[in-house]
Amino acid sequence: MPRPRKASDAEILDHTLALMEQLGSDALTFAALAERTGLSGSTLVQRFGTKQGLIAAAVAHAWDALDRQTSELLQNEPSTPEGALDIITRLTEQYGDIDTYADKLRVLREDLRNPVFRARGNAWVNALAAGLEQRFAGAPRGFGLQLIAQWQGALILWAFAPTKPVDRYVRGHLSRFLEAFMPQARKRKR
Repeated sequence: MPRPRKASDAEILDHTLALMEQLGSDALTFAALAERTGLSGSTLVQRFGTKQGLIAAAVAHAWDALDRQTSELLQNEPSTPEGALDIITRLTEQYGDIDTYADKLRVLREDLRNPVFRARGNAWVNALAAGLEQRFAGAPRGFGLQLIAQWQGALILWAFAPTKPVDRYVRGHLSRFLEAFMPQARKRKR
């Protein structure tokens, strides 16, 4: 069955992100994206201009999706320590297995290279930290950032020994962290 000749920008950007995860941005080409989408390379160039324009659009598309997911989680999960763990667990699920996690680091590289995306990442971290922190009554100022740092550290630790699903590993790690540093928050749930 032939591929459809029309695709939305969102669909094209999803394919672009998948190729960036698979190949890295340096190896991304309009020809590879054309093969994957069924669109001509010239159509893609008309829509996105340059390779850098395509990469920037794809990374912005990924940030838009993460911002939406984070906002929904912060609005819908309970304002409790357990709700904070649920938020982080849900954000972690996107990593899947070790190969998926490692591949997603290729896209993170683009975030770190671009000051606009670094600023966007900083804003996301601050919003998430504030939303997490308010779920811990009596938490010291800055506790949300510490929780995010523990989460990101747990991801790296898991990556070196991925013997269990990443979301279970992270949740267990953060639960132990909370038991040690905020035992009153965890005891209220029980």
